[in-house]
Parts: sequence; C-alpha cells; structure tokens
Amino acid sequence: MDEERALYIVRAGEAGAIERVLRDYSDKHRATFKFESTDEDKRKKLCEGIFKVLVKDIPATCQVSCLEVLRILSRDKKVLVPVTTKENMQILLRLAKLNESDDSLEKVSEFPVIVESLKCLCNIVFNSQMAQQLSLELNLAAKLCNLLRKCKDRKFINDIKCFDLRLLFLLSLLHTDIRSQLRYELQGLPLLTQILESAFSIKWTDEYESAIDHNGPPLSPQETDCAIEALKALFNVTVDSWKVHKESDSHQFRVMAAVLRHCLLIVGPTEDKTEELHSNAVNLLSNVPVSCLDVLICPLTHEETAQEATTLDELPSDKTAEKETVLKNNTMVYNGMNMEAIHVLLNFMEKRIDKGSSYREGLTPVLSLLTECSRAHRNIRKFLKDQVLPPLRDVTNRPEVGSTVRNKLVRLMTHVDLGVKQIAAEFLFVLCKERVDSLLKYTGYGNAAGLLAARGLLAGGRGDNWYSEDEDTDTEEYKNAKPNINLITGHLEEPMPNPIDEMTEEQKEYEAMKLVNMLDKLSRPCH
Repeated sequence: MDEERALYIVRAGEAGAIERVLRDYSDKHRATFKFESTDEDKRKKLCEGIFKVLVKDIPATCQVSCLEVLRILSRDKKVLVPVTTKENMQILLRLAKLNESDDSLEKVSEFPVIVESLKCLCNIVFNSQMAQQLSLELNLAAKLCNLLRKCKDRKFINDIKCFDLRLLFLLSLLHTDIRSQLRYELQGLPLLTQILESAFSIKWTDEYESAIDHNGPPLSPQETDCAIEALKALFNVTVDSWKVHKESDSHQFRVMAAVLRHCLLIVGPTEDKTEELHSNAVNLLSNVPVSCLDVLICPLTHEETAQEATTLDELPSDKTAEKETVLKNNTMVYNGMNMEAIHVLLNFMEKRIDKGSSYREGLTPVLSLLTECSRAHRNIRKFLKDQVLPPLRDVTNRPEVGSTVRNKLVRLMTHVDLGVKQIAAEFLFVLCKERVDSLLKYTGYGNAAGLLAARGLLAGGRGDNWYSEDEDTDTEEYKNAKPNINLITGHLEEPMPNPIDEMTEEQKEYEAMKLVNMLDKLSRPCH
C-alpha cells in the first residue's frame, strides 16, 4: 500500500507532494532490510519513477527525500536488476559531484544530496554485479579520487569523505584491477595516507615522527569513521605490497607506517571504536614491508633521554629487567627507544586473547605482525621478550597455568585451531631467538612439541634465522630450581619418594628374587 501511494504521487505530483510522501515512506521503512516478495514489482516501478524525478529541476530537499527512498529500496537485490543502467548510474554520479572535474564543494546546501547519492551508490555497487561492471566502464574509482582531493583538507565535510572512501573500499574489494589502478595510476597510496593525516590532525616533528598529545581529546565519531574507511581502502590498495615492494616505495611506506603509529597512540570516542580503529591499523601494518616497520619505534629526544637516565638510577640494582624498560611521563622506553606503539600492540594482542573467540580473524593478524617485527628488528624483539618472557623466578606452576601474557600464549600453543597454535608458538620461538633450549625453558617440551616436530627440531638446535649472540640471564631462583624441573611439563616437581626406603630387609630380598626370576625367564629360549 505504501508503494502504491508513493508511486502515484511520484508519477503525478509536484515536488512538494513528492518530498512529503517519500519522507513518510523513508521514516516508516528506515530500518527495513527484508521486503515482501509480493510488492517487488511495485518497488521496481517506484525506483524507476524516482530516477525520472531526479533528472528534473527540483529542490535539494526533494532530491534528498528521493535518494533516501532509493537507498532503502536498493537493499533489495531483485529490485536493482531493471534500474541498474548506465543512464541511472550517471544520474547518481552527477548528484554525487563525481562528474565535475573543476567544480569545488562550496554550496553547503548540496552536501546532503552528495552524501545520500554516495550512500545509494554504495548499496547499488555492493548488491548489483551490473553496477560493478558499469563502475569500471564509467571509471568510478578515478572520479572518487578526484572528489577526495577536493575535500581532502575540509573537516566539515567528513560525511562526504567517509562514504566516498567506503565506495572506494567496495570497488577495490570487488575488483582486483581497481586495486592496481588505485595503487599506480591514481596514486591512491599517498592520497589515502594524506586523508588519514587530515583525520588525525597530525603535526610532524621529524620526517617520520609526529607529535602525540596524551592529554588531548579523543577523535570525534565522524573523524573515527572516516579514518576506519580510509584504513580499509588502504588495506586493499596495499594487499600485495610485501610481494612487489620496490626500494623507491620505501619512503611512502614509512610515512604510512608513521601515520599508523600515530593511530595506535590515539583513542576514539568509545572503547569499541578505539578497538575497531586499532584493529584496522594492525591489518594495514601487516601489509607494510617489514623493513619499513622500524618507524614504529623512535629514539628519545635529549630531554627524554635525561629523564630515562634519572629513572634508571632510581631503580634498585637487582632489578635488571626493570632497568631496561621504564615508564616515564606515559612513555614506554626501552634501550633509549620509545616503545609506546609496540606496547599498544602487545596490549591489543592480550585483549584479543582474553576475548576467547574468533582467534583466527581477531588474534592472528596482530600475532603475525609482532612476530615479523621481532624477527626483523632487534630492539622490538628484546623489548617484547622482556614484556612477554621476563626472567623466570617462580617455576612451581606449569607454564600454561596463570594469567600472565606468557601463560596465555603457552595455552594457545595447544589450541585446536592449527593456524592459531602455529603463530602463537612461532611468536614465542622468535622471542627465544629460535633456540630450542630457550623455548623449552619457558614453555616445557610438551607444549612446544608441535612446533619442534614441524621444524625438525625435536632433538634440539635452533632455527634458520640469525640473531645476536647476547645471552639470557637466569635468576638465582631459577638456577636453584633447575635440577628439579620436569622438562616435559616445564615446572618444578617435588622429588618422588623412593619406595625401597620404607621396605624391610626381608621385603627387599623378596623383591630382588622376583626380579631375578623374571630376568631368568626372559633369558630362556622359547620352545
């Protein structure tokens, strides 16, 4: 009934009446995602009628009402089949300001029309294969990049940027050819990186270092959404970068990694939004060539170095591990390097472990990233070793028992998901410089058997990668307990009582004779 009334007014009414009836329709069906099949034909005709209205000279408010209803109807794939034509796509491109190369975004009254047009295009491209083909024919990716350049530094049009980026993400997700076009022809890597810089309001203090205000306000919801969409689009653009990395691209990747470091050190409007933001940053960092991830850590300034020295002097001399890592003015410092970003990644990993579900999608990207960073960058590995595998003192419990990060990772080494347990074991193995004896000390032979069998290292030895020869330092507590540690379980076991100690001489003689008889039977030939 709603479709019949709306269709009647759309076909015969004037702009004011069309706007009112379509606004009523969109208010009623705003949350509708499943439609009755009986009204399918009416919805198709309503879509066709709306496109005919949109080519007319009507007020912007009426255009918005038309586009809102079109967006709702475009959730139904069957409705899109007859209306997804080149002509109708071009109507939406014109309304979204994707056809004008020189037109600037000055008319604020047009912004809602642009946003709604982009929303419609997102739905239509996602739900229609024909629209996906037409987007290639119409060179939609290039038009979206042009629109992004117009609003790159304009903070008050975040909604336009957000849905432009979302559509760019969808296109690059659905078409591998568009990824290549974005990367090389349209210079999508620097463009999208600049969008992130704008969203984060980054102020550079050095080539790859940005100023971080730990007491500053969180990102606004609009800035956070815009940044998340840019991160997702960048992920598609760089998804094969580790395979085709060229030395000439190092600078651009390092700039992007520095922006992502900044991203890890800021927060969104809510805890959930912050986690989503950091999750997308982790995914994108996984695409950055590992040689460019050195910018995640940076040397301290002269003032910070002086503060660190003061803090080190204040620590007791027996706290050897703690003297390496200090926290000063909210800055995690290790060996003269700022480790804030790595510490955030470590905390992010622990939160994902604590969730206890979706490990393959949620945990393996950050574990893989930390593993590769540790393998390639000595300072990162040593910092993570101090945080995850500090010198052993109490070995009374099994390695998998407890609430430390080490305990949680060791438990993952026997997880039912093969991919999860492999990457957890690999991470700990790399932190141990791929030395079997060091790994067994922290995990026990039973937990490490799977990794060692896969590597052909059950008899001991070390992996194929080279690491520095600095030695691990055992604590006095560990040295004293070491002779009584069970190598299989990796924990201290009390010596088992000797059953002979409590026997009388007669019992000992009886047991000895039983043993002699058994050996005698074994030595006799079989008949």
